[in-house]
Amino acid sequence: MLKTNRWRAFGLLALTSAAAFAQAPASSALRITTTTCAGGTQYAAYSGCTIAATGGTPPYTFSWSTAPTYGSLPEGMSLNASSGAITSSEIGGQGTYGVQFIVTDAVHSTATQNISFGITGSNAFLKSIFPGNSIFHHRMDYATSGLPVDTSPAAPIYSAYLPETIKPFFGNASAGPPNGIPAFEVPCSQAYVPVTTVPGGYQHYFTSGPIPPNAPIEGTSNNSNATNYIGDGHVLIYQEGGCGNVTPGLWEMFTSQLVAGGAWEDDSNALWPDVGTNALTPQGKGTADAAGLPIAPLLLNADEVIGTGTPTSPNGVVRHPTRFTLNHMLNNWVWPATETAGVGSCTGVPTGTLLSQSSPPSACSFSGPAGEIYRLKASVANPSCTATSPQAAIIIRGLRHFGIILADNGDSGGLIGTPDTRWNDNDLSCLRNLTLADFEPVNVSSLMIYKDSGKTADTEDQSR
Repeated sequence: MLKTNRWRAFGLLALTSAAAFAQAPASSALRITTTTCAGGTQYAAYSGCTIAATGGTPPYTFSWSTAPTYGSLPEGMSLNASSGAITSSEIGGQGTYGVQFIVTDAVHSTATQNISFGITGSNAFLKSIFPGNSIFHHRMDYATSGLPVDTSPAAPIYSAYLPETIKPFFGNASAGPPNGIPAFEVPCSQAYVPVTTVPGGYQHYFTSGPIPPNAPIEGTSNNSNATNYIGDGHVLIYQEGGCGNVTPGLWEMFTSQLVAGGAWEDDSNALWPDVGTNALTPQGKGTADAAGLPIAPLLLNADEVIGTGTPTSPNGVVRHPTRFTLNHMLNNWVWPATETAGVGSCTGVPTGTLLSQSSPPSACSFSGPAGEIYRLKASVANPSCTATSPQAAIIIRGLRHFGIILADNGDSGGLIGTPDTRWNDNDLSCLRNLTLADFEPVNVSSLMIYKDSGKTADTEDQSR
């Protein structure tokens, strides 16, 4: 009898527990409820955003995806893993970052939400890099400069690339890492940190520099340890002059990453310690660019295009050649380049050396030397789309007046600029109506005073 009653009691308890479980509310699915966050402005504090979640089993842990198809959180902004709060005392990044946030609950369930952060750039300082009589600010159009076409067999863009369209490799993309190469300005008092060029890397000019932890990195998926890139991982730093004896300098790095303690690593770097002068880097040593050129002052940026106008009604002017790429360059360079990473050769000229535009070779197996400047031909009409694409119209005027300069290997016709929320991608697509066949090489040999200086024989300031 006792045994029977004991089993009967157990059965009642089991039934009661099952009934109670059946009446308990089911846990809702884990999800992130935040769908948008405010944008921001480079060098400014962030107004704040909190990534919130519901469902699952609290507590929650917040992070973001480091897959290369997504952007990082904009440099200088941090995410509190426990509260989901995003803060920043100074935003370093620029452009649009398509971030995939991840919430993980106590039982390791996860949910994701894609949120874009639009960061307005601030790149007006780029126009002050190098003096106004630099080759990097000199007019190239024949009507103004009288500079002839370069008839050297080395000069033309390789014939197979001529049908390629101009492609704007910059803009305001809403998914993934920002589209373009960012640039960052620091004060003369910026603290120096160690910079290590990894074994097996290329040349380096410095082992420490004024590189802050919030410096934006080109195309990274993780701004705290950038091991995945969409792009070349460039970091471009302009340091203001002042503080007694600090000269305005340009510091550029390739495949860069921030490491422990605020130090940096790269695969190569270059330094122009005083951009108030026209000094170029040494012949053959190279830079963070395949052509041995500076990158920052040759980028299209929204500040110069917009001018004192607005993104929809810009009134700016481009006063420098714009950096562009070809699938392959010739294995020689012309002034103002100082290096190449190319193919082919020219008769009577050692490969991997400076070519003379005034005494050109008689024949070449390939063409398109690093550093060659090409201007939009006067005979080429503006595409009809410029009537409704004011940003592209200003850029095209710059291509007529200052041209494009061959700086790196990449997609043929790639035109390089900074990322920025002020770019209008539909407007910029008008540039694709131009092809490389619309450009002609310019002989600038009459301007060269010395191969290691960018100063031109024309002393007029053309940067204004």
